[in-house]
Amino acid sequence: MVTQFRIRLYLLALLVIAGFSLLVYRLYQIQVVEHDYYAARVPGSKFESVRIPGIRGEIKDRNGITLVDSTPNYELRLDLREITAAYLKTHDRLPKHTWERFDQYGQKETKTETDIVKVVEETVFPGLQDLGLLADYSSSSMRVHYRSTRGVVPFTYRRDLSFNEFAQFAENNIGIPGVTITRTGRRRYLYDSLACHILGYMNLADIDQVSEERRREFNYYVGDDYGVMGVEKTMDHHLQGKPGKLVIEKDEKGKIVGEVSRTSPQPGSDVYLTIDARIQHATEQALRKVGRGAAVVIDPGTGEILAMASVPSFNPNVFIPEVSMDDWKRYTEDPTSPMFSRAINPYSPGSTCKIPIALAGCLGESWKYRFSCGAGAQYGNKFMKCWCAGKGYTHGSIDVSSAIKVSCNGFFYRYANHTGIRNIQTMTGLLGMGKKTGIKVTGENPGNIPNPEWLRMQGLLWSDAFTALVSIGQGATEASPLQMASVTGTVANGGKVYQPRIIKKVIEKNGEVVQEEPPKLKADLTREGLSAEQVEIVKRGMWRVVNEGGGTAGRARSQFTVHSGKTGTAQTANPRQPTNAWFISFAPYDDPKYAVCVFVENGNSGGGAASPIAKRIIEDAITMEQGREVEITAIPEAIGRTDRVMSVSFDNTDLTQFAQADEDSESAVDVAAFVPDSLQQRTYRPLSGSLASPTIRRSSDSRGRVGNLNSRPKPKFQPFKWLRQRR
Repeated sequence: MVTQFRIRLYLLALLVIAGFSLLVYRLYQIQVVEHDYYAARVPGSKFESVRIPGIRGEIKDRNGITLVDSTPNYELRLDLREITAAYLKTHDRLPKHTWERFDQYGQKETKTETDIVKVVEETVFPGLQDLGLLADYSSSSMRVHYRSTRGVVPFTYRRDLSFNEFAQFAENNIGIPGVTITRTGRRRYLYDSLACHILGYMNLADIDQVSEERRREFNYYVGDDYGVMGVEKTMDHHLQGKPGKLVIEKDEKGKIVGEVSRTSPQPGSDVYLTIDARIQHATEQALRKVGRGAAVVIDPGTGEILAMASVPSFNPNVFIPEVSMDDWKRYTEDPTSPMFSRAINPYSPGSTCKIPIALAGCLGESWKYRFSCGAGAQYGNKFMKCWCAGKGYTHGSIDVSSAIKVSCNGFFYRYANHTGIRNIQTMTGLLGMGKKTGIKVTGENPGNIPNPEWLRMQGLLWSDAFTALVSIGQGATEASPLQMASVTGTVANGGKVYQPRIIKKVIEKNGEVVQEEPPKLKADLTREGLSAEQVEIVKRGMWRVVNEGGGTAGRARSQFTVHSGKTGTAQTANPRQPTNAWFISFAPYDDPKYAVCVFVENGNSGGGAASPIAKRIIEDAITMEQGREVEITAIPEAIGRTDRVMSVSFDNTDLTQFAQADEDSESAVDVAAFVPDSLQQRTYRPLSGSLASPTIRRSSDSRGRVGNLNSRPKPKFQPFKWLRQRR
């Protein structure tokens, strides 16, 4: 009996020892061998990285005047993943939201997803309401954002926090899950619409433009705003700064414990433009005398663009941080097209095209001969008139310099055909006509210089009438104000064709020059068969246009400098806008500093509508060079008009003094009978869908109108209420 009892006792002892041994072994396995594995599974502190966008560089003029910078801005962002996790700690399940969409076959289908709006309303809004930080928002935008990113990218709830609101949040934010306020840079265009078509505008960061590989580098990827128009786009890679990195620690409840480390973002490079902000300001102010038009000022000795303006205009600040739908419609539905840069888009240049034609004649023997005006020329069974025929006289037999002075169409019909279309092709190609200049601004179009091959592609055969049309800048002949300003600079400097440039240099914040664009000589006419004497004959003809009696631009004569130019009046195919006015000019004559092209849409004549504007720009630039102080101020967007511009005056006595000159000045000739219908309707106006799509601010919907709750009595928000409920 005793023996049996002892056996049982021994067995029990063995079992206990075996059990303890097994327990000790298992504890060893868990705490020593597999420690790292189980430690990772125990809720506790965790570290997450946040990408901090770089600070965007500034855009400055040639003299260092800042045109665009970035000012501090505070944004309130919601981490929707953290908010849904906090919601689940007080609820069994996430609420659902049902919505409908059409599939790829056009069939309606019903989708069910997490009602993220309700989650945020219950988890976050009470705390924001306590702090007075609620604001109206678009609940549909929040749903779309969560649907497309699954909460990986924070949702920006507010982009307009003041510093006081930021301070209020920093002092009182205890236990509002998933809410952070981030300091960012907000783009600022210091002079409103000044140089808007050059500078462009910005869009908010788009996560879809970021590769999955780059996103995985951070727990929270906050992207960079980016340029979508103008220099903001073409120089985006220089302007964007280097991102920083913030590592934060969160406890087991998901609450931010503190900042572990921070790598500050670095600013992008500063981009210096070739434009002179003072001349740009003066140019835009002068151009506002008309409702639609453009003006370009170039340094003839370098090809640098000193000013480039287009009216009507827009205010880039309207697009920061987002443009409202009303403003976007206002810009894109305006029939005067304020988003369209007329400075870099082509129109029929009218008689300003006689300057490259005159130079083309110097490639052969044409420049030596006199040709008759004859009040026009006969082509087939049709007579193409000279503008003087409408005034009841002819210009007689004249040379090329005199023909430039009086802008004789009849002379240039014969001169061009004697020169030949091939020489015209060669010269216009050397001058950069019919192709993009390549300046780093979006939206440039090349224009067109018709030739036999091009016309054959339109199903038509070349004839002398088409050569005559090219000689007076009509028909399908097209050039932009920028191209014509470049042509003018070439004549002014004696025959050198410089590459037009808008970017002067790019400089890092430490002063290191990372890119500099020196003058680039594309061609020298004196090395292409022309002599300095021949270029001077054309240049002298432009002097006579302004400074001799009988010239077509007597109104452009200046008391401050020796001003030279060439008028142009081009017929259009639009009966409500029968003509456009042009004037190209340079000054001073002996040492040219400025080459100018002014284009006035629906202007009556180059002498009356365009030359006074060019004169004003030239005189402003000259007097500034002589020391006149100019204050650069912000200017509102220029409002477009469709009225016909008969004459422009900056002095009340001008209109009276030059009334007879305007009456007798060059006028457009009717060439419609010589232009096939298929070539008459050519337009480069952008449709709203062809413009760079901006970030459009969604209006608050009925669910998102919550701002008024800030002023309502409410129960005090209790941080960590969910924790007490679980206890």
